[in-house]
Amino acid sequence: MNKSAILGALALVCLSAGASGAGTLDDVKARGTLNCGVTTRLVGFAAQDANDEWQGFDVAICRAVAAAVLGDRNAVKFVPTTGKTRFDALSTTEVDLLARNTTWTFSRDVDERFEFVGVNYYDGQGFLVPKEMPVTSAKDLNGATICVLNGSTSDLNLADYFRKNNMGFKRLAVESNVEGQKEYLVGACDAYTADMSGLASIRATFEVPGEHILLPEIISKEPLAPLVRQGDSEWADVVRWTLNALIAAEELGITSANIVELSAQVGDVPEINRILGTEGNLGEQLGLTADWAKNAIIAGGNYGEIFEKNIGEASPIGLARGLNAQWTDGGLLYAPPFR
Repeated sequence: MNKSAILGALALVCLSAGASGAGTLDDVKARGTLNCGVTTRLVGFAAQDANDEWQGFDVAICRAVAAAVLGDRNAVKFVPTTGKTRFDALSTTEVDLLARNTTWTFSRDVDERFEFVGVNYYDGQGFLVPKEMPVTSAKDLNGATICVLNGSTSDLNLADYFRKNNMGFKRLAVESNVEGQKEYLVGACDAYTADMSGLASIRATFEVPGEHILLPEIISKEPLAPLVRQGDSEWADVVRWTLNALIAAEELGITSANIVELSAQVGDVPEINRILGTEGNLGEQLGLTADWAKNAIIAGGNYGEIFEKNIGEASPIGLARGLNAQWTDGGLLYAPPFR
């Protein structure tokens, strides 16, 4: 090995050592606040209410992580991001966690060097059109002008779908959901394409939601997942297992209504005991207190409670569980064992 190679190797070792010494978990604890990246406004997932309080499915994930790490669901600074700014916000450490309806893809995982901690919503891309428009299928959109979020997977999928079906279209790129809604409602585009959950959220904000329909085709797989920076496995484990705790809690029947009672004593179900910290040392292994998962679940309920409150069939968004049901109910939700 020549001198240049040796110096390069030493530099790499030093960089690696520096990166490993600056852990996000320690930073969050020292700061006393979790900086969580969310979308600019997507009702049901992340949006501010009339009192400027952040509400939504993705917001609940942020609050659960804050509760697990800091013991306080409100110890969160929400940072709105667009499709273009979200990854810069994470890579530059402006945010500690991105919980923003982001699709887990190969390039984002490997090339852009982010770590996805688990799927929190299984989605697929679709099309929203005015009900009065004479179309019943996405294949009727040949030559249409379509609004799409710039830099999103939807943008790429749109081009792939029309190419595959030998159709043409005009692309109207928007930088945020708010801009996309405005362009769609004034008729600047014939259709809006995005994840089906996002389209349902957008439609729910319209003055007359019934005047707009979702076309039946789902043209892609969109596993939406929270993500962190690559190279900080300790922090990734904290976020990953917080999400798993919410999912496992629903499967095991741990709810916001019974969790205090369940955690008051060692029960007959060992996995419940381990999750709630009355048995074992899972919290210690994560660098957290024994009641980390209990705090995360209390923050907003288990996964099912979070889903139903924010985006479920009884909410204005009106989404069925579908693929996002527990594996025991025919869905894809499945948390690894807590042991």
